[in-house]
Amino acid sequence: MADNARAKRLADLIREVVAQKLQRGIKDPRLGSHVTITDTRVTGDLREATVFYTVYGDDEERAAAAAGLESAKGVLRSEVGRAAGVKFTPTLTFVADALPDNARAIEDLLDRARASDEKVREASAGAEFAGGADPYRKPETEEDAAEAADKDGDAS
Repeated sequence: MADNARAKRLADLIREVVAQKLQRGIKDPRLGSHVTITDTRVTGDLREATVFYTVYGDDEERAAAAAGLESAKGVLRSEVGRAAGVKFTPTLTFVADALPDNARAIEDLLDRARASDEKVREASAGAEFAGGADPYRKPETEEDAAEAADKDGDAS
């Protein structure tokens, strides 16, 4: 079994080779400049590599890019084998990266929270405290203050 540093180096090399080949070497129109390789992970035995990618566009363009990557898998694997110089070239699996979708969902939640905060801010703009500005009870006269002091002295 290979060490993690070797697997990491191979993963970085695969990411670079695949990205360069997609940009310059593949003539498939489905794999235009809107496909981005975001990450690559290699198993510990260096036999399988998972390549994560994102596609700038709608669902139709994402499906076309997935089909294009699947059809170019052999060419990309050959190029990786040529560049890596390892005994066994890892098999490539392409997976659409969920990071942009997660980021979009988080942005939507943050927008909703900002809108809710703004509503609360607007509602509380002219509001006053329910019990007055000072929420603590205070004796109204000196007699009430003396009585409160006597009660505190009896309680201890």
